[in-house]
Amino acid sequence: MSTPREQPMTPEDVESWLKANLPNWKLEDGWIRRTYKTASWKGTLMVINTVGHLAEAAWHHPDITASYAWVEVRLMTHSAKGITGKDLALAKKIEDVVHWQPGKEDNALEGTPESDMRFAYVKYD
Repeated sequence: MSTPREQPMTPEDVESWLKANLPNWKLEDGWIRRTYKTASWKGTLMVINTVGHLAEAAWHHPDITASYAWVEVRLMTHSAKGITGKDLALAKKIEDVVHWQPGKEDNALEGTPESDMRFAYVKYD
């Protein structure tokens, strides 16, 4: 007996969820997508590796396109032929981790120095 295929969300439900939870992600051409701007190739590789780790741990894999100073992440559940809760959950985790700024939190971690561009890697929104 086979497992029933997941049903994709309606475009209206996806757009509503993104607006409320991930306003920098957009629904385009059947994918949810986000471009992260980076300071250099080093930052691009760090974002790609972060997304790769999260995707492998979740066992849900995005499409990634990259250049020197940007990374585009695209998610869609291929088996459902559309966007499902898997895509939204992984997008949220990616956003939380890539945009984490410990220096802006009340804890012992200082984060990367903002005053020295040698250490910059992600251009925060």
